Amino acid sequence: MGAQGTCSLKEKKTQEKILRPDVKHVIAIMSGKGGVGKSSVTSLLAVGARKEGYKVGVLDADITGPSIPKMFGIKATTAGRTFAPEESKLGLKIMSLNLFLKNEDDPVVWRGPLIAGAVKQFWEEVDWGELDYLFIDLPPGTADVPLTVMQSIPLDGLVIVSSPQDLAIMVVKKALKMAGMLDIPVLGLVENMSYLTCPHCQEKIEVFGPSKGKEVAAITGVPFLAALPLDQHLAECCDQGAIESYDSGLFEQLRQIQQLQRDGGLKQ
Repeated sequence: MGAQGTCSLKEKKTQEKILRPDVKHVIAIMSGKGGVGKSSVTSLLAVGARKEGYKVGVLDADITGPSIPKMFGIKATTAGRTFAPEESKLGLKIMSLNLFLKNEDDPVVWRGPLIAGAVKQFWEEVDWGELDYLFIDLPPGTADVPLTVMQSIPLDGLVIVSSPQDLAIMVVKKALKMAGMLDIPVLGLVENMSYLTCPHCQEKIEVFGPSKGKEVAAITGVPFLAALPLDQHLAECCDQGAIESYDSGLFEQLRQIQQLQRDGGLKQ
């Protein structure tokens, strides 16, 4: 049964992808499990790219658990809602199912095929205009939506987000194997919540145990992008819809590590 499923996956990976010539580069942010800060990493990458002068969009593909609009301070609205994205204060273009809900805390009780179809619509039918970068915030795991995105959208690559726990590392390896099966390059690994800096003595405290990001990156051959700390200020910015005021340097680290002008990742 497992072999048959793998064979089917390999056959489907060659299906024709939906092209959007107006969107130059597409990067998906993925995690093997929930709760590791994937949406925060997506937002930080997008904000960093925008602050460097690029035209940037964020596609919130986490249909049943969308958090991107709240981080950017964008309220849900159904009045006259079309497939035109909302714009943040810095001019990032945002599309999320939460923009279609009457209340931002209303649940989306959909089955997998409908969810995957909505993500394809967000890519194919949204009037993104010209973008240098589109960042896609994937839901956790390796099910319908990540599979749909990898098969339907021409990705430049993935950024994988993890945390120091052994459990998170295990599911990271699942995500990496899925990317390999579908021939999607992995641009880098981010270990989130890697440590906490004591505000009084500045001691680094490894709340969830010793960092394993570099070790996992070395074992898997994936570039280690960053070890991000637990940061109360970042949490406050996300809760207050002020993520654009937070400077992380994460996007610049991505470009430096990948040497994107010269390798097979993002091409100028």
